[in-house]
Amino acid sequence: MARRALTTTAAAFATAAALLLTACGGGDDASSDDIKGAGNSSGSPSASPSSSAPVVKRPVIKLPSSFQLTFENWTSSDPVEQAVLNDGKEELRAGYAAVIANDPDSEAVAFYDTEGVRGQTKQWIKSYTDKGYTVIGKLPAFNPKVILAKNGKGAALTYCTDETEAKTRHRKTGKVEGNPAGTNPYVLYSLSLAKNEQGVWQNSSVRGERGKCSR
Repeated sequence: MARRALTTTAAAFATAAALLLTACGGGDDASSDDIKGAGNSSGSPSASPSSSAPVVKRPVIKLPSSFQLTFENWTSSDPVEQAVLNDGKEELRAGYAAVIANDPDSEAVAFYDTEGVRGQTKQWIKSYTDKGYTVIGKLPAFNPKVILAKNGKGAALTYCTDETEAKTRHRKTGKVEGNPAGTNPYVLYSLSLAKNEQGVWQNSSVRGERGKCSR
């Protein structure tokens, strides 16, 4: 059920910061002063993007009621952090919508992924669709954290998912399956995002590590 079929040893927030420095061309000379840290983005009211931000026509992403992808406390009082959270959320929704629609070439996925990571996302989608599976159930995404590069062009996002009630269903047979017995349902994701010319925060890399989150 995991979003990416990776068995990495990447650790949570520190790893995301390292990924951000790499993605932003920080090199060996980059220091922690180049990063603006954000704590747990919870409880603060959602901020509106700056009025000077470009108006971008984003794809409409719809998920059926049979799959409830929810986002807990994905809010920040900082408008830039909120923009990162918003686009990170939509990138995740786009991926699962593509699985459900049996569409590995989803235009919405292409909108929220950089060219470099698009192939990886496509292979993840095909890991379901090639075998005739869709996804059902509930998948909460929680505990998001954002760090920003001072140059305004890079960001990192970490969050957790709980796969306890997330399942796959075979399109032809209707057979429903969850994770194998004994599988830890919590997965930590670390993403690097790059802001494109349209002002969209696109996913440029993602790593997942099972068992590194808890509720």
